[in-house]
Amino acid sequence: MALSKPFLKWVFLFLVILFAHTACNAFYLPGSYMHTYSPRDSIFAKVNSLTSIETELPFNYYSLPYCQPPEGIKKSAENLGELLMGDQIDNSPYRFRMNVNETVYLCTTPPLKENEVKLLKQRTRDLYQVNMILDNLPAMRFSRQNDVSIQWTGYPVGFTQNNNEDYIINHLKFKVLVHEYEGSGVEIIGTGEEGMGVISTDADKKKASGFEIVGFEVIPCSVKHDPEAMLKHKMYDNIDPVTCPSELDKSQIIREQEKVSFTYDVEFVKSDIRWPSRWDAYLKMDGARVHWFSILNSVMVIFFLAGIVFVIFLRTVRRDLTRYEELDKESQAQMNEELSGWKLVVGDVFREPNCPKLLCVMVGDGVQILGMAIVTIVFAAFGFLSPASRGMLLTGMIVLYLFLGIAAGYVGVRLWRTLKGTSEGWKSVSWSVACFFSGIVFAILTALNFILWGSKSTGAIPISLYFLLLFLWFCVSVPLTLLGGLLGTRAEAIQYPVRTNQIPREIPARKYPSWLLVLGAGTLPFGTLFIELFFILTSIWLGRFYYVFGFLLIVLLLLVIVCAEVSVVLTYMHLCVEDWQWWWKAFFASGSVALYVFLYSINYLVFDLKSLSGPVSAILYLGYSLIMAFAIMLATGTIGFLMSFYFVHYLFSSVKID
Repeated sequence: MALSKPFLKWVFLFLVILFAHTACNAFYLPGSYMHTYSPRDSIFAKVNSLTSIETELPFNYYSLPYCQPPEGIKKSAENLGELLMGDQIDNSPYRFRMNVNETVYLCTTPPLKENEVKLLKQRTRDLYQVNMILDNLPAMRFSRQNDVSIQWTGYPVGFTQNNNEDYIINHLKFKVLVHEYEGSGVEIIGTGEEGMGVISTDADKKKASGFEIVGFEVIPCSVKHDPEAMLKHKMYDNIDPVTCPSELDKSQIIREQEKVSFTYDVEFVKSDIRWPSRWDAYLKMDGARVHWFSILNSVMVIFFLAGIVFVIFLRTVRRDLTRYEELDKESQAQMNEELSGWKLVVGDVFREPNCPKLLCVMVGDGVQILGMAIVTIVFAAFGFLSPASRGMLLTGMIVLYLFLGIAAGYVGVRLWRTLKGTSEGWKSVSWSVACFFSGIVFAILTALNFILWGSKSTGAIPISLYFLLLFLWFCVSVPLTLLGGLLGTRAEAIQYPVRTNQIPREIPARKYPSWLLVLGAGTLPFGTLFIELFFILTSIWLGRFYYVFGFLLIVLLLLVIVCAEVSVVLTYMHLCVEDWQWWWKAFFASGSVALYVFLYSINYLVFDLKSLSGPVSAILYLGYSLIMAFAIMLATGTIGFLMSFYFVHYLFSSVKID
């Protein structure tokens, strides 16, 4: 259900736009559907998991002694992506009444027990943040460091002072930005908090006036209330305004037998921000010049160098072929005896490589991963995958990966037929394609999940989700991959342009190992993506929003071009020294970029994630980084291999040697 809901929304949205196209003036896709409120309407905030950049282990909000809603804790519906990311969204007791500024009492806890004090102190010192949501907008907090305003989402559980005492945040000052809206024929399309859009029509003349929430800010405070006086109030009673104290003796210390009273005040402020622009404050990312500089630098340097190399060896190849074709048969026979370089391996260049089945499997999985990445980034670049729809990006990636199993099976089996000359064994190849990458990822996630279970983190995948993932794997991905393999057996076989000799040619000895050149080739693709990689890692591990998918799309296109060029150049260089074992070297010439990605991830852990504490957090980070690097290796290696195969096939189809 968690997987099908977003997918059905996309289908529903597409059909509505298709049939309503003639009547529509505009439509708005990203984010949740617009909700207007009348004065004094009740609005309840929700709470997500507690998160920390120190540990990267999310925990349930109600694992701490916070006030609970009078109707009990109720979990919000979550999609597959939210569950995998460790989100656990619950209702909260924080109630707002539209356009009513008030200071409200929530509750007073019983005297804190030893285990509660220990847990509060631990969460405070690990810099855990409370993530609150109102009308699908995360709470935003501003702080100043070195005269620079820094924007955060969420607020801390507490803070620690120089006296080594910990203080809890128990009073929140909310500022809700609202925009007064007067409807002008607006039809809202959506079925819940994560509905998919708004369509404005001329046919509907109904007015839907009211207030829409366009901003949600919070200032956290620690205030020492008189618990006996507070206990006389009931939940949601109005109390006297509360001022955030600057003295520590007026702040609420975390200590055994302390009774903590929770209060909040809310202020509604009218804003000119319109509802479609309300996420701009969250998605605003600095450093656009860095992105452009990186892209332009990559374009200038990489295309210049690659262009020079291509011009040199393509002119050389063309000149050799032209000379060869102009000779008569007698001269050709004489020239055959004097051949050198790549022309000498004409009888071995299409000889079956080592581990052919593994090569077919890795190329098939690479096609699946590359297709998923391209389609996802294109959709995100056009605004179809907004952060307002939590988990949609990851859910969409999983759905695409499942359905692209057809392409993976087709490519893997067709390559197998090309190498073997027969379809025998295609079922084994298809099964291996379906289980190779998915099985490795599943094994790593299972190992990491045991660590999360041991830490009692909400990031642990529940057993029910495990069964859902296994169902999707074996009941959707595997059958589609087998279907793609079946189509691959019926596709036209790729014919080699030259015959392969029975006896393999000896490869001349080299002064340096060829794998050294292959590993060094990965530096060029890595230079294309490492700037964007830094922003992506910052988004994942430091809790920032990443929404510059336009830059990411450009970088992806550059990466595809560079991987193809690097692999072709390396393949030509190996053929020129009579090394006909080019298959795996073509794959790893571009796939070796994954090695540098993983090394950069370690560098980022050591120098940029200095606050990350404990071996558990480091193991989680390295585990997820290993999955990312492995996926990049398969995708980039597949680009290089397919381009090199096409190049070698084209090159030797022009040679007329019997």
